[in-house]
Amino acid sequence: MYYRSRIIFMLLALFATGTGVAQTSVSDVTDVTDVTREKEELKLAALAALMMAPSERALPIVKKVLHGNNSDDLKEGALFILSQIDLPEAQALLVEIARDGDSEFRLEAIRMIGIGGYDDTLSVLSSLYNSGDADMKEAVLEAYLISGNSEAVYELAANTDDEEAFEEAVNILGAMGARDELRKLRDRDGMSEALIGAFAISGDAETLREIALDGSNAERQAHAIEALGIVGGSEVSATLVEIYSGSASGEIKKTALHGLLISGYDEGVLQLYRESQDMGEKRELLEVLVIMGSDEIYDLIDDAFSGTR
Repeated sequence: MYYRSRIIFMLLALFATGTGVAQTSVSDVTDVTDVTREKEELKLAALAALMMAPSERALPIVKKVLHGNNSDDLKEGALFILSQIDLPEAQALLVEIARDGDSEFRLEAIRMIGIGGYDDTLSVLSSLYNSGDADMKEAVLEAYLISGNSEAVYELAANTDDEEAFEEAVNILGAMGARDELRKLRDRDGMSEALIGAFAISGDAETLREIALDGSNAERQAHAIEALGIVGGSEVSATLVEIYSGSASGEIKKTALHGLLISGYDEGVLQLYRESQDMGEKRELLEVLVIMGSDEIYDLIDDAFSGTR
């Protein structure tokens, strides 16, 4: 989303003021004459005005900017406008730059495909991803994120044997809040920590609870418990208390307690403290309550010295 907001801001600011962003992007450059700077500002203002022009009038000018000896700012702005032009010729040019343009502008063009969001143009992204390097793959994932195309990201995740590529894709799905697509990946062999993290990013407490209550894989269970702490909320906190109380594993208890610390649910830790009959456990719970800054901590300290609890 950074690229979209950056370019939209630049163009809108120029259209409104005629000089605002140009002062930042051009006047800071050393060793240029006032005339050169003024010409650049005029070009930027003219480019901004193209947002209001009919597509048929804007496209030839955009092509001239892209193919001419112009600054990076001008070309980036032209790519954005190109992405908004709903003409086959415009979208074909955007795809051409994404496939064969200079390396820097190839990546920008890919992101602009995401901003444009036209189905026919978006359809080329998967081939660019499959044939691209790491930077290209990242740009394609950003384009899918911008366009909200979670199904395409799911297909990348589901069909790769590259663990790093899988993790990058599920991170994007998490950022998109694509819970249905993430759930379909649960059957993947050795459900990764990254997938569990993506459930947390998407706020899918329901799926995390299922995994956290499943003791068949201790490592996976521990990751899910910590992820629940990140999600937080009253239902999650109650689950963490339930897991802590019901587990005989010291590691699982420790993880659940850490989740409660992350979620800030001091009431649950206080409940566990009062229910525990084990002095070592009570000491550990008391230490966590101190870290959490519980309002009850001084009463508990006083009770500890008086021997009432």
